[in-house]
Amino acid sequence: MMRVLAVSSALPVRPAAGDLSGAAAAADTGAVGAALEQANTPSVITLVTGGVALLVVLAGGTPWRLARNVVTIVHEAGHALAAVLVGRRLRSIRLHSDTSGVTVSRGRPDGPGMAFTAMAGYVAPSVLGLLFASLVGADLITAVLVLIALLLLGVLVMVRNAYGVFSVVASAVVLGLVALVAPTVVQAPFVYLLTWFLLFGGIRPLVELQVKRRLGQARDSDADQLGRLTGVPPVLWVLVFGVLTVSCVIAGGLWLLQPLAS
Repeated sequence: MMRVLAVSSALPVRPAAGDLSGAAAAADTGAVGAALEQANTPSVITLVTGGVALLVVLAGGTPWRLARNVVTIVHEAGHALAAVLVGRRLRSIRLHSDTSGVTVSRGRPDGPGMAFTAMAGYVAPSVLGLLFASLVGADLITAVLVLIALLLLGVLVMVRNAYGVFSVVASAVVLGLVALVAPTVVQAPFVYLLTWFLLFGGIRPLVELQVKRRLGQARDSDADQLGRLTGVPPVLWVLVFGVLTVSCVIAGGLWLLQPLAS
């Protein structure tokens, strides 16, 4: 009987040209996908968006001036919400191209309700940033987008000047593009960036306020109104605003930086 010896070759089988290009394309696609996945991890998003937000706030110039419109919208929304909560009648909101704003409400011209309404503006961006940070920490990105939409809708209903309408509608268009058109990998960085910006962006207006006050250019600021309402020196109110905003930055930052500790 003849024994047949099966011999296996140790030489690799050379793929066809089409197989080689397909393998290379698959490898490239896998590398790109891995890079995108790595770039979209919470730790990377947290560091990059935090750095960008801080740079915008510190650098000033055109980027800050444009982004500051967001701070103004939230500032005036804070006054408006506080007025409604204390039972005042909200009449109008005006947003101006110099990034200033005015919220008008009717009610008792003094007392705790009026003081609370005046106090709410400068702390509103930082408080909202803290709220967003808590939602981001709980992986509720969609909830943040919904809250932004509700805030813009509420402000739009009460805006009474053309630039104010333009500012709110432009913000709503950006939100709509991110929430409805952009891929899901864009939504998380957008929410992180906005959250960091609200936290950091609440501090710079306080510095600008105190500079203007020292130059005598802000005699009717929120701090000065609170000074007249409460008898507490306006500079102490600026200090109170500062303590509250910095506290929000610290607490919100801890929530956002959780992925780095894990």
